[in-house]
Amino acid sequence: MSIAGGVEQAILRGHSIGCQTIQIFTKNNNQWHGKPLTDEKIEKFKKERQEKRIHPILSHDAYLINLASPKPNVYKKSLDAFTDEIIRVEQLGIEYLVMHPGAHLGKGEDWALKQIAETIGMVLGKVEKGTAPFLTPKKGAVPLRILLEITAGQGTNVGYKFEHLVEILKQVNQPDRMGVCMDTCHLFAAGYDIRTAQGYKEVMKQFDDIVGVEQIYAFHLNDSKKGLGCRVDRHEHIGQGAIGLEGFRALLNDPRFEKNPMVLETPKGPDLKEDVMNLKVLRGLLQE
Repeated sequence: MSIAGGVEQAILRGHSIGCQTIQIFTKNNNQWHGKPLTDEKIEKFKKERQEKRIHPILSHDAYLINLASPKPNVYKKSLDAFTDEIIRVEQLGIEYLVMHPGAHLGKGEDWALKQIAETIGMVLGKVEKGTAPFLTPKKGAVPLRILLEITAGQGTNVGYKFEHLVEILKQVNQPDRMGVCMDTCHLFAAGYDIRTAQGYKEVMKQFDDIVGVEQIYAFHLNDSKKGLGCRVDRHEHIGQGAIGLEGFRALLNDPRFEKNPMVLETPKGPDLKEDVMNLKVLRGLLQE
């Protein structure tokens, strides 16, 4: 949901079309820095959220962030921006921060996975040393959980294999702070065939064997403009792309994920008509 006009506006927009959960950016998603959140904006966000009963909420970090960058200046900017994202999410009381793991730019996948894990661990490790009060949940609050989003594998991005995700999770070794966000378009573009109920079942078994389905905390529901294994990240409206409806039907009726937040990242227009359309399609797939 767009935060144009203030972060609290995302709550109002989501509520207006019947959302129970939403995903937002806490600042411009294509800039390194954002204006600090004012106390007034924070309180408005929390008030509207409580009144409209939007729960849980996901935040997505900025697209510029690349914790796998071998370029010192880009890595430093990414580290600072990632830390700032965590601060902003904690200020708003948001439960999940979704992140793209990163791109190695020719340095190699193993190198990238190690640097990503070390960086996340370094930021989370500050909690133990008492130097990161922004990561220490207030009394009664739910601790922030960072979710690694599976990627399409475009360019030199890592995270398009289940083995990549589990390797980062193992190296970070903070199970109370980490998890996975499953994006259906990225999953399909990476080569995992979820077009049928049987295909979905096999892919989820493979994920369970390698990572564990209990590591999935949220979903991005998107069809794909491109074909299976294309390694191209191009989202499409539900049922209008290469995945089709049956894979989504299987996911939506999987009892293991009944309580997991699921959000749309399908193409957007100047209003919310496309979201209303996609929500209607998805809700029509639910079995009583």
